Amino acid sequence: MKRSLALLLVAGLVLPVAAQKVKMRSGSFDALKGEKAVDLRFTYENMMVGKYTEADYLAKKTKEYNEKEAGKGDNFAKSWVADRVARFEPKFEELFNDGGALSGSRDNADAKYTIVVNTDFTEPGYNIGVSKMPASINATIKLVEKASGTELGAMLVVGVPGSQFGGYDFDTGTRLAESYAKLGKELRKYLDKNVFGK
Repeated sequence: MKRSLALLLVAGLVLPVAAQKVKMRSGSFDALKGEKAVDLRFTYENMMVGKYTEADYLAKKTKEYNEKEAGKGDNFAKSWVADRVARFEPKFEELFNDGGALSGSRDNADAKYTIVVNTDFTEPGYNIGVSKMPASINATIKLVEKASGTELGAMLVVGVPGSQFGGYDFDTGTRLAESYAKLGKELRKYLDKNVFGK
């Protein structure tokens, strides 16, 4: 009985990590064949956070945190936005560039194509010590030809988990940074396999 319970607990911890799904929505990313570098752009248009719009979520959390401690909610709202450039996008870039056939960087003026990563949905997750739930994100990833602005392909990636091994991810930004790292890694692996044949 104890062994079965332990296996169930381990399965519960492992399954969410492998839950992301990739689905091509239109076109393809085949235009990247033969390319060495790509421009990366990150957007957060119409993003939902849990069951809320982003604006409603931030208003709710800011109010709740400020009621507990003056200024805490305002700091949370600032970090929510600042973490994108300071933590999430660099983590994505780092894992996207970890040994793949294609390199990517933000504001790459010389690249012929742009990969646009729009975060459609964010689940911040939580970690209160005795209980935790990983963060996760859903993203639409588009390949755009820079010169014409033509969208060549689009894919949807759903359920990209984020948490730190060892459980020291009490901060929302830390958990979400891991989601972006995993998204970058999974996109690299997808392109290596499906475009570059590696």
